[in-house]
Amino acid sequence: MPTAEHAESADARRKFYRVVNALSRNRGVTVGEGKGFGSGALKVDGKIFAMLSADGQFVVKLPKKRVDELVASSAGKRFEPRPGKPMKEWLVVTMARADWTKFANQACEFVRSGKP
Repeated sequence: MPTAEHAESADARRKFYRVVNALSRNRGVTVGEGKGFGSGALKVDGKIFAMLSADGQFVVKLPKKRVDELVASSAGKRFEPRPGKPMKEWLVVTMARADWTKFANQACEFVRSGKP
């Protein structure tokens, strides 16, 4: 019998698949292949801008100021690939009804621009 955690993970994969479908048609956007970090992640010009973490969290790269705002508004939390190592420009979207495609589009444009 599937657990609630398994159902959440499956739901996250479905939502991420919709994001991949929506953005993979954009110029320069690809889906990472292989194993390890970045496999299955959305990339623009070879750089990751959105991914589903190993534990099923939707993660996007945004300007630090924007991440600060979203964390302050409780829309997300900083991504920590290892406990105690938060990344300034990476956000885990925690808002229940968040539009993942909107966040991914913003992340794509930020990474494409190459601006810190």
